[in-house]
Amino acid sequence: MKIAFHGAARTVTGSKHLLTLKNGKKILLDSGMFQGMGRETDALNRIWGFEPSEVNYLVLSHAHIDHCGLIPKLVKDGFNGPIFCTPATRELATILLEDSAEIQEDDVKYVNKKRAASGQPYIKPLYTLDDAKASFGLFQEVEYNNWFKIDEGVEVLFTDAGHIIGSAAVHLRITENGKTEQVTFSGDVGRYRDVILRSPDVFPQADYILIESTYGNSLHDLQTTTPDQLLGWIEKTCLQKRGKLIIPAFSVGRTQEILYSLNQLELERRLPPLDYFLDSPLSIRATELVKRYPAYFNKTIQKVLQSDDDPFKFAGLRYIRSVEESKLLNFRNEPCVIISASGMAEAGRVKHHISNNIENSRNAILMVGYCEPNSLGGRLVAGKKEVSIFGIEHEVHAEIGSLRSMSAHGDYEDLCQFLASQDPRAVKKLFLVHGEYDVQQQFKQRLIQKGFLDVDIPERHYEVGLA
Repeated sequence: MKIAFHGAARTVTGSKHLLTLKNGKKILLDSGMFQGMGRETDALNRIWGFEPSEVNYLVLSHAHIDHCGLIPKLVKDGFNGPIFCTPATRELATILLEDSAEIQEDDVKYVNKKRAASGQPYIKPLYTLDDAKASFGLFQEVEYNNWFKIDEGVEVLFTDAGHIIGSAAVHLRITENGKTEQVTFSGDVGRYRDVILRSPDVFPQADYILIESTYGNSLHDLQTTTPDQLLGWIEKTCLQKRGKLIIPAFSVGRTQEILYSLNQLELERRLPPLDYFLDSPLSIRATELVKRYPAYFNKTIQKVLQSDDDPFKFAGLRYIRSVEESKLLNFRNEPCVIISASGMAEAGRVKHHISNNIENSRNAILMVGYCEPNSLGGRLVAGKKEVSIFGIEHEVHAEIGSLRSMSAHGDYEDLCQFLASQDPRAVKKLFLVHGEYDVQQQFKQRLIQKGFLDVDIPERHYEVGLA
């Protein structure tokens, strides 16, 4: 048995890990899109490092685009096997992939106009809306905590990873030549104090583990609650400076946490009477979907539901669906809060809002999740004084902030707690994926101190034998 790492290797995006069994069967763990990698992004998303038509099964950890975003291209390029995931992941993936396909088509139209002007040949999108829809028939739903057989000698178990609705850690029990071994892939690990979701589940002893390491060298700020931090930014930006507070947020996870926190402020009668715009049709659809899975919520929000039938809605909240309504927000002079996708500010309507408001010092842009360093959000958080948006240079005069308390990824204490159910001496090899290399090196030393004997940080396309 071999494993190869074709994405999220020494970086936090493009999750793709390929298991090849001794009988030649191939199991792909995630088929994620690279995001926010600058000029390299498109090329990275066009090169697999393997032949899609030779993959027998795809096991999907969750629906974030950096984990599922290349499924339509995988199918277009020859994959025709089943895609196993939880029910919520299937629902989320379909709406996210439809949105992603529309972005691919729109982006290519824009790029091709520039290429035509300079005499360059047209390029094709990674995939189209038709390609995305063609992949949906391959999805097969599997509930948490049930071992299920996908092939002779291969069983899979999903356990709740607590990252977003439907997210799972993937466990494969593989029997070859009479010997059984377990391979665990963490997917993205959530937080043990998440305000909405249940904590990650414990899982059976593994022989080999692939674990994400996004925040493997840091701790989240737990001294101030998210509602208090949001209130501070609203008061400073909207009440004191009379400006706009723009919050780039991933449609799944962070958007719901922001809405929930603002609802909490209203219940406590502390929410300022302003207009709060959720400017993302995808985020609106995702929020409605999340509401359909209350069983995945933690005990705190279960209790809130007893007295508040919609913990994601509050006075002043306005849904913006059409492009025309979104454009009108640029002409508003009144203070307001705009929540819009995408979370790294690399695409979507929020990029237009940033472009139109970044040079006004009354305004603020508040990042609420992880941003790949080369993404627009990453460059803003890094303190760049000028940024290019849609090919135009903008001076950064708006205040830039970041709420680390809102990350959907666990910090190093959460990651260590996730691994606490394991006997480190029984783990033959532990691979660090989905993290920046300098962070992973620090996390590796921490894990060695915890007793793990063999910790590896694979490069992209690196392949290694497991047994």
